[in-house]
Amino acid sequence: MPTTESADNDQLFVLTAVLLTPGQFPSVLGDDYPEVCAGLGLEPYAEGYGLVLGQDGGGARWTVVTEDVSLVACAIAAWDCGMEYDLSPGEGSIVAALPGWPLALAVSAPRVPAPHDPERQEGEPAPLCPPDAEEWGPAQRRLGADEIALQWAMWREQVDGEVSFAEPGDEAHEGVRRVLKEARGYLAEPPPPGRVRSSFAAGEARTLRVDGPGWSMVARTDDIAFVLLDEEPGEVHPVGRGPELPGLLSSLDELAARPV
Repeated sequence: MPTTESADNDQLFVLTAVLLTPGQFPSVLGDDYPEVCAGLGLEPYAEGYGLVLGQDGGGARWTVVTEDVSLVACAIAAWDCGMEYDLSPGEGSIVAALPGWPLALAVSAPRVPAPHDPERQEGEPAPLCPPDAEEWGPAQRRLGADEIALQWAMWREQVDGEVSFAEPGDEAHEGVRRVLKEARGYLAEPPPPGRVRSSFAAGEARTLRVDGPGWSMVARTDDIAFVLLDEEPGEVHPVGRGPELPGLLSSLDELAARPV
């Protein structure tokens, strides 16, 4: 987490920042880039945005939306390396200052009151708040897929080597068959930006994140896939390579959005 900085003349104390682009956005907020933008009241421009989360001098939560994606990406990279970076978006790049935070933060700015939503004026939208991920549902399902992508090696070790691709007549995997069918459908009719995302993995492989109505899939282009379903709380279904999965993953990777 970055050191708290004074971001501008309005004394926004920056706590963290995230990217909001077709290839990289907080999965907990939606299945695709346009859905996340809609939840924040933003136009889904292809260039994307940076979201800067902080507190004002009175402790109120604010999310500043900037078009300067490169600046935010540089700040995040510096913080990840343990370096300080004064994230100060130029006034001309700021699209909106939204009350509240769309993500839960466990940190706060020093020497200001505890985080709280700013006082709401008549006619103003309700402050942003994180999705409820306490119970199983779309938000928790997407967070579960995030965790698998981050801890791929650990999850992979738990899978028996005899796991095979779901067969059409295997009723035990009806939900998995539906997911694979819908994922194949993306090849014929490309989904909204961000439904299919590709990021670096070990070697020459890519990690794929594919989402759809009620489901998430995490896969490695050189390995297997894991499927999570809204209708099966907490269950993770491994899908073996088989004859079909390699080609499906390769084709999905070709249409996938990539991080900045």
